[in-house]
Amino acid sequence: MADIFCSDDALAYERSRTRFAPGQGMMLDDPYRLAHLPLVAPHDPRVIAAKDGTSYDMGRHPTAYSVVLPVSADALEASPAFQALDAELRRARFARKVAWHVMDRRRERLHATICGGLGSEPPAIEPACHVALAGLGPIRVEVRGLFSGNVNRGRLYLRVYPEQRDGVNLFHTVQRVLGRPTTDLYVVGLWNLMDDLDSDEAAILAAMIERWWSRTLLRVEADELWLLGARDDLVLDAEISAHLRLR
Repeated sequence: MADIFCSDDALAYERSRTRFAPGQGMMLDDPYRLAHLPLVAPHDPRVIAAKDGTSYDMGRHPTAYSVVLPVSADALEASPAFQALDAELRRARFARKVAWHVMDRRRERLHATICGGLGSEPPAIEPACHVALAGLGPIRVEVRGLFSGNVNRGRLYLRVYPEQRDGVNLFHTVQRVLGRPTTDLYVVGLWNLMDDLDSDEAAILAAMIERWWSRTLLRVEADELWLLGARDDLVLDAEISAHLRLR
């Protein structure tokens, strides 16, 4: 029987995507200039170094924990579809504005967040939760691309479509086991822009997103999740604090 993955109707990608307007560029938004731009272009005058009410200091913050689905960089880079997407991005008119130099620093910690906001200390995960997660068995997902959201404009992602089992999104099952709210958007951040896009560049990106929207880049069968502690939103300074087994 073919794997059944959640559809766009059940997830938040369509309503959360960047809305490109004909003849207009794409400006890096304030959340991106606060959390991401300082990490990829620290000397850019548009960097927001700090902001009242946030803990960011040049893109860094106290440790924040989350439960994430790991995505193998080796498996992704071996995918012919991903190779084609990556090559198209590298040929694009805006390629010089992509922070290619940070990608190797992140490749061992590629992931999609399932449960964020778990605090600044490693959360206690009860033995019953470990048993429930192990009882799920491996979770299958499809990784599709390309995505730009309506928040953090400047970061480009791949989209993750989790397996449905008996009509239930398995990420929702994980979230309920861990006592967290259910969410419907799970992205793998890969590329970061260092500059705004002009109208022609934005049109090229918009066309790429449309063309790649339904393309499957990789299927993953995950037999564990990670408890990840990170001190920046690009996980340049992060560690895997625990492995949560799905067997």
